[in-house]
Amino acid sequence: MDKQPKLSFNICMAKILIAEDDTSMRGFLKLALEKAGHEVTVAGDGMEALDILKRRTDFNLLLADIVMPGMDGIELSQRATDMVKGMKVMFITGFAAVAMNNKDTEPAGARVLSKPFHLKELVDQVDDLLAA
Repeated sequence: MDKQPKLSFNICMAKILIAEDDTSMRGFLKLALEKAGHEVTVAGDGMEALDILKRRTDFNLLLADIVMPGMDGIELSQRATDMVKGMKVMFITGFAAVAMNNKDTEPAGARVLSKPFHLKELVDQVDDLLAA
């Protein structure tokens, strides 16, 4: 009897907005999430991300660096979740202490992923958060 391989499909493709000021990191994040089947839009900082949200409110997830020039990821997430009800939030940061100090101001259910991390870990965390 021939065994047919099981096909796996990502039937829940999400629309993700990334706000990350580091150009290389932004590119890596975008590539990894697109390879996982998600639609990704990128912004170089919080203000640019907010401008995108003024034009598009169909995002399922905001992936934001906490420490960015201008508007930080925490403030961006507060404004973004007011604009897009039900949008989930994940923060990425190299500053764990900053993340721990902002627990009271981040949106309910937000996750924090500390740098450095493996891109597979990011994709797994994103998929896990989206499924929750």
